[in-house]
Amino acid sequence: MPLAQRELILGVTGSIAAYKAVYLLRELTRLGAGVTVVTTAHAEHFVGALTWRTLSGRPVLSDLFDPQSADAVEHVSLAERADAVVVAPATAHLLARAAHGLADDFLSTLLLAARCPVLMAPAMDGGMWAHPAVTANVRTLRERGVTVLEPESGALASGLSGAGRLPEAETIIEALERLLAPRRDLAGDRVLVTAGPTREPLDPVRFLSNRSSGKMGYSVAAAALRRGAQVVLISGPTSLQPPPGAVYVPVQTAEEMREAALQHLGTASIVIKAAAVADYRARTQSPNKIKSKKGEGLTLELDATPDILREITARKGDAFVVGFAAETDQVQAHAAAKLRAKGVDLLVANDVSRRGIGFEVDENQVLFLDRWGGASELPKMSKLEVADAILDRVVRLRAEQRGVAAPSDHRAGRQ
Repeated sequence: MPLAQRELILGVTGSIAAYKAVYLLRELTRLGAGVTVVTTAHAEHFVGALTWRTLSGRPVLSDLFDPQSADAVEHVSLAERADAVVVAPATAHLLARAAHGLADDFLSTLLLAARCPVLMAPAMDGGMWAHPAVTANVRTLRERGVTVLEPESGALASGLSGAGRLPEAETIIEALERLLAPRRDLAGDRVLVTAGPTREPLDPVRFLSNRSSGKMGYSVAAAALRRGAQVVLISGPTSLQPPPGAVYVPVQTAEEMREAALQHLGTASIVIKAAAVADYRARTQSPNKIKSKKGEGLTLELDATPDILREITARKGDAFVVGFAAETDQVQAHAAAKLRAKGVDLLVANDVSRRGIGFEVDENQVLFLDRWGGASELPKMSKLEVADAILDRVVRLRAEQRGVAAPSDHRAGRQ
């Protein structure tokens, strides 16, 4: 039992969804965890301290300087003893305070002191989840290593409908178990990941490129590291920090990416080519800046860049190769054609013409096609979840081809 004998902190904030945290607390204690509940001042308007104390068997903490509580000023030692902190529900206000490092009550101060895994389950009303400020705060927290779950969609307390419902207790517990007992199903594997765009220079100041941010490839690299793999990350120019532990190889052009990929291919057991390589490069590069002339056009002669994916599949040996297809129409048909043409084992396709998924955002919705005829579509989810779903599928397909039983798929990877 991953939660048995674990010391957990359950943070509860001021949301009508706080009543669901009562059931979450009951389930956590039933699974053998010791739970200390920390509430914000607004949370007390929805569920009283007596309920939390009765179910947890422990004092409820809320006031950072409560003279009646021996634990009130022990937020640091409490955080050090905890195996994980779960905030459910996490309001938009709490997400903002945590993202900006504010420490104005017991819960927010404890979050700064915590060095254990932190899991946040958001709940909010109306269109708040999609607001740019909330999106930015969630992105900041995830980049720092905080696990922020996606809220569920449905009827909200205001009478509106949309994304903002607190995830069910079972979903929160499953995510918590993954944090505390991470799988090591890729131990012994060496995973080669390509990520980001390439830049093909026209002159010293201009280049051809695309909108890839690198987030998908970096998420895959981070997930593979968590699951025990050695990771080589070959990346075009991005603003992202490579995950600690990965061998990082920065490149600029398609040719540089090709050379780096082929150099590391021989030791790779899994290749995940998430990079968006520019398809064309200038036939000739000007050594000086091309001067603009008012009212006049510019004609460029372009040549195709090397087909890195096809070259990898031709030389892969026993490695399992995953390719990506960014499409704007007839996604499944174009993806199936690419699967056949490139000779990959698994193809991950998505519709980049749709707002909110694909390039430069934190979420994606993908279609899996494999060379054995399998096809399945995942719902919209964070790129971190997509990364684990991809690795789940790789593990399962490899096991099926070897004729052995595969571990159970991560929820996001199930058909």
